[in-house]
Amino acid sequence: MLPVQSSDKGLYMGLVAERAAQTHGDQLIVLDHDMDLLPDAGRKLTFAELAEHIDDMAARLYAAGVRRGEHVALHKSNGFDINILSSAVARLGAVPVQLSPYLDAASVLALLERLGGPYLVTDTAKLDGSFADAPLAELTAEVILVAGSRPGTVSLTDLAGAPRQEPVVPHPDLPALMTHTSGTTGLPKLVVHSARTLHGRYRPQAKLFDMIRETETVALHVSYVHSRMPLALAVLLPRGNRMVIMNDAEPEAVARLWAETRPGFIESHPNSFMEWEVLTEHPLRPLSNVKYFSTTFDAIHPSTMDKLLHATDRSSPLFYQIYGQSETGPLVGRGFTRKTAAGADGRCQGYAFPSDTKFRLVSRNGQPVTRENPGYIDVQAAGRALGYFGERERYDTQVHGGWWRGMDLGYRTEEGCLHLLDREVDSIPGIASTLEIEDTVLGRLDELTELVVVPGPAKEGVPVLCTREDLPLDLARWKTATAEWPQLADPVQMKLSELPRTATMKVQRIELSARLAAAALRGLDG
Repeated sequence: MLPVQSSDKGLYMGLVAERAAQTHGDQLIVLDHDMDLLPDAGRKLTFAELAEHIDDMAARLYAAGVRRGEHVALHKSNGFDINILSSAVARLGAVPVQLSPYLDAASVLALLERLGGPYLVTDTAKLDGSFADAPLAELTAEVILVAGSRPGTVSLTDLAGAPRQEPVVPHPDLPALMTHTSGTTGLPKLVVHSARTLHGRYRPQAKLFDMIRETETVALHVSYVHSRMPLALAVLLPRGNRMVIMNDAEPEAVARLWAETRPGFIESHPNSFMEWEVLTEHPLRPLSNVKYFSTTFDAIHPSTMDKLLHATDRSSPLFYQIYGQSETGPLVGRGFTRKTAAGADGRCQGYAFPSDTKFRLVSRNGQPVTRENPGYIDVQAAGRALGYFGERERYDTQVHGGWWRGMDLGYRTEEGCLHLLDREVDSIPGIASTLEIEDTVLGRLDELTELVVVPGPAKEGVPVLCTREDLPLDLARWKTATAEWPQLADPVQMKLSELPRTATMKVQRIELSARLAAAALRGLDG
C-alpha cells in the first residue's frame, strides 16, 4: 500500500457555504422538516441563503459571548439547524461540540463537566424535558437558546441584527470540531478533529464523488452530529448538487418525498436502507431514478443492496460501501452492482484509499491471521483524529507505532480485500462471526427487518430479530435457515422501535445484551 500522506490544507466548516454560494448561490437544499432555529425559513433554502444564515448566527453567537477557541456544545432537538449552528460556531474560530439529540441527560451532563464549562446551545424542549432540574448554571459558561426564552438563558432570537463578524481561520492543527463515539461501552468519548484531519477525511469522499459524471440530486439521511455531515456538505456544496436533507426515515414519508424530488444519489445508514426495502414495491416508485447508493457508517447486508439496486430504472446502478471508524473517518470501500451484490460476502469491506488510508492485520495469538484466526485491524489514515478530549491516555493505548487499533477483528483476502468479522467486545465463543450469521440469515428470510446476534446471560449467542409488520416468526423457516449454527439459542423477537440504537442507527449490542440478562434475572425472580 502507498504511504499515507497528511493533508497540506485544512477544511474550514465556517467557510464552505460562503464559498459555494459564490458559484452556486441559487441551488436548492430541500428539507423534510422545519428548523427550530429558523422557523420562518421554510423547507427550501438556496446555497446563498444557507451562507447568510451561517453568517447571521455567527454574529448572534458572538454577541452572546462566544469567542475564538472556546468550546460550544450543541445539544438540541434533531434538525439540519444543528449543522447551521456548528458552521456558525466554526466561523468564529470556536470549537463546536456536536452532541446527539438522543444522548441521555446523564451522559450530556457528564460531557459538559468534562469540557470544563462550555457554552451550551440548546432549545426549550431540552430544557423543559431531559434538562429539567439539571445544574446547567454550574456546568456551563452560558446557556443559549435557539429560540424562545427561559430564566437564566440567552436567546438567539433576541440577538437578531447583531453586527457581522469577520470569519476566523485558525491554524489547521488546532481543534476545530468535536464529535463523540457511540457510547456502546459506557460514556461516549469526545473525538477531537482539526481542520487538517477533517480535510484528510474529505479527500477519499471527494475522490469518490469526482468519479460521478452526472450532477445528481443527493438525498441525505445521516446523523447531523456525526463528522460525516459537515464532510458531506463540504463535498456537495462546492459541486452545486441539489440536496434533500431528511429527518424522517419512515418509509411512507420517504416515498412521497423522493417521488417528488427524484434523487439520483442516496446516502444513509445501513439500518435505514434495510427499512427502505419495502420501497422497492411502492406504487410511487421512489427509487426509480437512483443511480448511486452509499453507506459510510457500517457494513450493509448483501440482500439489502441487491433489492435496492434492482428497484431503479437507471442503467448500471452502483451501491458503494465504505467502512470507517469515528476516530479515523473512511478507511476502505468498494462498489457493488446488480451482478455482484446478491452473491457478495457481507464481511467484505473493500480496499484502502491510495495515499489516504492503509491497514494491516495483527495477530492476537502469534499465529497467522486468517478467517479462522482473525486479527486486529490496525489502520493509518490522513483523517485520524487528534485524540479524545480529556482522555489522552485512553486514546494513546490504541496507538501502536503510528497505527490506530480500533479493536475490530478481521482478515485480508489474497486479493487484498479487508474482511470484518466482529468487534472484539462483541465476539462470542464458538461463533466465528456474528456479523456473518446475520448477513446469511437475513438473505434467507425476507420477513426479517433486523437480526443481531449478541451474548446471552450464559455468553451463548442469542439471535434478536424483528419481522415485517411485527408478524410472528415462522419457527420452522427459522430452524431451516439457521441449521448450520446449532449453538445459537432460541430467537428473541422484538419490535424494531424497541432496539437500542446509536446516533447513526447502529444497534447497541452491549446494551441489548444487558437487557437480555436483566430480563433473565427477572424471570428467575418471578
